Order: sequence, then structure tokens, then C-alpha cells
Amino acid sequence: MRFVVVTGMSGSGKRTAMKMLEDVGFYCVDNLPVPLIEKFVELIATPNSEISKVALGLDVRADQPFGDAQRILDKLKENGYLFEILFMDASDAVLLKRYKETRRMHPLSLEGRVEEGVHKEREILQEIKKKADYVIDTSNLLTRELKEEIDHIFVRNEEYNSLMITILSFGFKNGIPADADLVYDVRFLPNPFYIDELKHKTGNDKEVQDYVMSFPESLVFLDKLTDMLDFLIPNYVKEGKHQLVIGIGCTGGKHRSVTLANEFYAKMKDRGNYGVKLYHRDIKQGV
Repeated sequence: MRFVVVTGMSGSGKRTAMKMLEDVGFYCVDNLPVPLIEKFVELIATPNSEISKVALGLDVRADQPFGDAQRILDKLKENGYLFEILFMDASDAVLLKRYKETRRMHPLSLEGRVEEGVHKEREILQEIKKKADYVIDTSNLLTRELKEEIDHIFVRNEEYNSLMITILSFGFKNGIPADADLVYDVRFLPNPFYIDELKHKTGNDKEVQDYVMSFPESLVFLDKLTDMLDFLIPNYVKEGKHQLVIGIGCTGGKHRSVTLANEFYAKMKDRGNYGVKLYHRDIKQGV
């Protein structure tokens, strides 16, 4: 039997993940009272049980200490029960934005500020996050991208290191992305903006791509960037990093940066056991 405990920050997508697991054949139970967890696991683990895949959702709630749930999970592991922990996460800024948009109250701040509840919950969950087998950060994930990650882990059973890489093109004139971990400047390349037949096209058009990639410097840049990330990624994973945003910028964010981001994405998407997504922030600016 495959038994998965789904937990994480409120507003990070736990229930969406549970629904996706249900869609791929998991028997899902959410918000089970903590005192019943041990008995529930004993029942589903009986030899004659017809259930082969189970997902149990655990939330932080004001009416019962989450530490009790962690102690029960530790006891189950000591008694030989095997389970995996999927931890759903998102940045504080994204969580606050989601709560603001939905106008819902945080379970730990029913009479206070949502921000206080988020900080309190993160502190409570820090130990179980360290023990998690998989961490999915949904800060920049679309629903279909989350489904791809769930399928990657629980359907195709592929090795997963909980790192999501975002390759982001942008224009320096619109500001450096606030969430970028690494920023690379490709303004050293000739600018297609000054060529009349390319000015109103973007790096998604073949004519611009052919022009930008016709320079040897573009190929050298890609090779060196790929070599650098091959070195950095395993070390980021080892240090527990779950989200890596790589910004590639040119002047306006439409030609050179888009082309190089596309090329780099093509190199990285099947290179390792981590998720890779592509986003062009400024490609429609001024259109």
C-alpha cells in the first residue's frame, strides 16, 4: 500500500493536490481528527484491505495541537508503517495575496491579521517540512503545472528532488524581477529592435531567434550558463532550496532575453529530475 500524508501551509494548494491524487486513484481522507489517525492507518493497512493507495490530509487547526499529529506519525514509523510526506508550500507574500483575493480568514488568525497566522503556521510546520519526502512550492505554479508535478511523483514514480526552476525573461527598463535568485544580462548582444523587419516581432518568432542565435557569443553564453547551473542545482538541492528563479534580461524584454530564455529552457527541461517552467514577463509590454 502506498500511503501519502499531505500537509503544508494553508492556501498553498493542499486541497487541490488532494483532488489530483484522488483523480489518479488515491483514497483520500481530509481533516481527520488527530486521535483517529493511528486507528485509521491500522485499519487501512490490514492484509485483506482492498485499498492500495491512500492520501491523508493534515491541516494546522486552532482546536488541536499539530504536535500531536507529528508524534503519532513518528510512532507509526517506529511501528513499521511506511508513508511519504508531501508538503505544499508557497511564499508568505503569495499566501497573503491569495487570502486577500478570497477574503477568507486564516485558521490561526480568526480574530487577528492573516499575516500573523501565516507566520505562526510556518513556525508550527517547520519540523514536518524538514521530514517531508516531497516539497512543492506553488508560488509560481499554474494548476496544470501542479498536476504535472503530482503525476511526476505519484503516477510515473520518477525521482523527484523538490526543486522548481523558473526561467524568466524580462526587460531591465521595467525593473529587475523582485523574486529572481539569479539575474543574467544579455544586453551585450546586438539588439534586433534596431532592425526594421524585426522591431515589431519577439523572441518567439523564428526570424528574431535566427538573428540572435547567429552570433557566436549567444552559443557561448548558453554553454557557460548551462555549465554553471549544472554545478549550482545539486548544491541548491542539498541546501534544501525548493524554488529557483533565473532571470534573463535585455533592454525591453522582447527580443534577446526571450530568445535566450527559450533556448535555455529547451536545454534544461529534460536535463534533470526537477521541474522547469518558462515565463516571459515583458513580452507584451507596449503592445
